[in-house]
Amino acid sequence: MSEQSNNQGRAYEYICVLTLCEEIQKLRPAIVQINSALNANANAWNSLSPVLQNILTESAKATVGTIFDMEPMLLEEGEDMVVLTCQTDSEGKEGDVRDIVITRKDAKWEIGLSIKHNHFAVKHSRLGKSLDFGSKWFGVPCSAEYWQEIKPIFDYLTEQKSFDKKWSELPSKDLQIYVPLLRAFIKEIQKSNSIDSAVPRKMVEYLLGEFDFYKVISIDSKRITQIQSYNLHGKLNQPSRINQPRIQIPVASLPTRIVSFDFKPNSTNTVELYMDGGWQSNFRIHNASTKVETSLKFDVQIVGMPATIISINCSWK
Repeated sequence: MSEQSNNQGRAYEYICVLTLCEEIQKLRPAIVQINSALNANANAWNSLSPVLQNILTESAKATVGTIFDMEPMLLEEGEDMVVLTCQTDSEGKEGDVRDIVITRKDAKWEIGLSIKHNHFAVKHSRLGKSLDFGSKWFGVPCSAEYWQEIKPIFDYLTEQKSFDKKWSELPSKDLQIYVPLLRAFIKEIQKSNSIDSAVPRKMVEYLLGEFDFYKVISIDSKRITQIQSYNLHGKLNQPSRINQPRIQIPVASLPTRIVSFDFKPNSTNTVELYMDGGWQSNFRIHNASTKVETSLKFDVQIVGMPATIISINCSWK
């Protein structure tokens, strides 16, 4: 993600948390927790032009009514405080993709929002010479065969880095690096799946985080904000003491098997993973810098989901 995109994403988090808090405060006590993440988001917001600030404000306001309709606990009468907290980047790295967490401590209740500005990508994971993605993603350590297979690739990258080479100077990075590395990646996941049948479920939980959440995506060009429900463990959409949710969100089923895992047709840098239940992901590997590095980054897109993952488009006024 570019610095500009990252800055706009932080700014969008800022206006989302402020807007939601202001609307809750009209009906019950609520505060935004002041912390380093909020301060960083505020700095990003203050760096934007008034035009872009207005766009993001419209986008944030469009979501409020729908979130209230899905989560009556936000508006339940009471003197306890609703606390909205912007999470730090380190929390995302530890299996929590939520950017904003909303809690009512006395009610032992919380929900989370993942905030995206003009993009749908999930985690940006890496493959590297000593990065054990198997242990991190689904608890099955990468095999000796995998390490042996990727060693020549990363030895070559280490050598090219020592020469201060740029990726554009490598003669055939797609065929020499991307293709063999992705082949090893596919083979290793299939091998791990044969060892542990829970690998499909664990992969989705790794990519989406261990907590249920709503993804809020501003699509500026269409003047809509899309809300997606990731109610994988039934923690979202809880009734309050007196009100049921006006919008019902089903619990989504997690995958149990890999149907197909292979290269995207006519591509040397993207593989497609199809699993049961309607889950489909694309893994595009790429260099995230101008100069050669000894690890490569994935841009992961979830392009197919079960019908129980509800998407709601909120039009801007």
